[in-house]
Amino acid sequence: MTRRLKAPERRASILAVAKTLFADRGMHGVSVDEIARRLGVSPAVLYRHFNSKEALYEAALSEIAGQRESYVEAALNGPEDFGSVLLRMTRVYAASVARDPDYLRMEMHGMLADATAAQRFFESRWKGFTDFIEISLAEPALQGRAGQVDGRTASLLFQGMVREALYAKCILDSPRYQDMALDDLIEQLVRLFLNAIGYRTE
Repeated sequence: MTRRLKAPERRASILAVAKTLFADRGMHGVSVDEIARRLGVSPAVLYRHFNSKEALYEAALSEIAGQRESYVEAALNGPEDFGSVLLRMTRVYAASVARDPDYLRMEMHGMLADATAAQRFFESRWKGFTDFIEISLAEPALQGRAGQVDGRTASLLFQGMVREALYAKCILDSPRYQDMALDDLIEQLVRLFLNAIGYRTE
């Protein structure tokens, strides 16, 4: 006889299955019936825990948000110059995506589907980088250790580079990058970014 799951266990199992399906096909590509079928329960069981598919999708996003990276340790442990801190932060982020690539798949689908909740969530997910780059570039630029680049543009360039690299490495498993460790790829990307904005330590 199959053990009946307690409410928190059932909710966790629904979220786990839904997250995988949303990552594969986006919110609009998955039905409540399909999620229920995968779980071997009726749709009514899902509706006991989540009153709509949208609520289930937002709960899946919230669960990812609960695992959000902390960059405090990365910022404090090591050299304090802009380039070194950025490299450590990026390594933390890349490692978290490598552990759970479904997050990145949900980001892709969310942006394509024009889902407001998803867009807000993923913008906040990158906010640590955009804020750090925009604020921290001002001082080296004034001191002549970085080019006179717009911080918003620089952060967009950085975000695009890192996101594309993680798609290739963690989602597509591209043969072009299979022989390159993720850490090495990130280090090269950060170095290219720093060169592009004319950054130097002295």
